[in-house]
Amino acid sequence: MINNISKIHVKASGEYDVLIGDNLINSAGELISKVIKPCKVAIVTDDVVNQLYSSVVENSLIKHGYQVIKYVFNNGESSKNLITYGKILNFFAENGLSRTDAVVALGGGVVGDMAGFASATYLRGIKYVQIPTTLLAQIDSSVGGKTAVDLSVGKNLVGAFCQPKLVICDTAVLKTLPEEIFLDGMGETAKYALLDKSVFDLLSLNEYPLDKLVYLCVDYKRKIVEQDEFEGGIRKLLNLGHTVAHGIEKLSEYKIPHGKAVAMGLEVILGASFKHGYIDEKTYIQMQSVINKCVKKQIIPYSINNIAICAFADKKRSGDCIDVVTVHGVGDCRIEKISVDSLGDFLK
Repeated sequence: MINNISKIHVKASGEYDVLIGDNLINSAGELISKVIKPCKVAIVTDDVVNQLYSSVVENSLIKHGYQVIKYVFNNGESSKNLITYGKILNFFAENGLSRTDAVVALGGGVVGDMAGFASATYLRGIKYVQIPTTLLAQIDSSVGGKTAVDLSVGKNLVGAFCQPKLVICDTAVLKTLPEEIFLDGMGETAKYALLDKSVFDLLSLNEYPLDKLVYLCVDYKRKIVEQDEFEGGIRKLLNLGHTVAHGIEKLSEYKIPHGKAVAMGLEVILGASFKHGYIDEKTYIQMQSVINKCVKKQIIPYSINNIAICAFADKKRSGDCIDVVTVHGVGDCRIEKISVDSLGDFLK
C-alpha cells in the first residue's frame, strides 16, 4: 500500500494522473500497472540517472510482470539531437517493441523529451510514462505532452505533442540532487512564481515543503494545458522568459543549463516590463527578490542584440513577429507580438 500520494488529473487529449509523493520510484511497477498492463517496457535514461535509479525501477517493473529492456545515452543537452533520437528508435525496433508495449522515461528534461518524442513517432505512437528525477522535469517538462529534440540552428525545433499515460514525481529524489541541478529547477520555478500568485506566495516564505511546490507548479500547468493543449493561445504564457533563455543557451553552446538561462530571461523580461511601464518599481523589486531567492542574480554574458538575433530561429516566431510574454503583475502576464527587428530595443 502506497501512502501520502497527491494526485493531479490532467484532462487533455489523453487523460492521465500526475502522482506526487516521497519514495514513489520504489513502487513504479505497481503504479504503472494501474494504467498499462504487463508488457515489454523500454526504459530510456541517461548514464547518470542509470547508476542511481535504473535498478530500482527495473526490479519494480519485473516484480509486476513486465519484461524490461533499457537504453542509456550520455547525460546532457548535447545528446538531445536527431542522432540520439535515431539510435533510440533503432533500439526499439531491434528489440521488437510493438504497439502494445510501452516506454518509461527515467530522468530529467532531456530524457523526458527524447523518450517522449521517440514514443510519439515510433510505430506512429506507443504508450509512455514519465518518471522525472529533477525539479525542473517534475514541475514543468514532464507534464503537458511537449516532446522535442534540438537542431544545430536552435532548441526544440523538431517535436510532437504526445501526452504520457502517467507521471510519477518522487520528491524524495530531489533531496539528493546536486545543488547545481536543483538550482536549475528553481530557475523554472521562478517562472511559475510570476505566473501564479500561489507559487509566488509560497516562495516568499523562508521555508516550504518541496511536495507543495511541485504540486502548485504542476496544478498551474494543468489548468493551462487543459485550456490550450496545443499552444494556440494561453499556453504561450508558459514561455515566459524562454525567448531570451533559448538565445542564451544557444550562444553558450548549451553550457548554461536551461533553468539558469530561464532565470536570466526572467530578469530581462522583468526589466523590460518595468521600463515600458507595465509594472511599478515596488512590484519590480518584489518580483526580482523572489527570482533571486530561487536563483542568485547572474550576469548575462551576451549582448541583448545577439540574444535577439537568435530569436530568428525560435519556434515562437511567426513570420516577422515573435510572441513575447510580458509581466504586468503577479499572476498577470500577457502575450505580446513584437517584430523581430525591434525585439532587441524592446528588451534593452
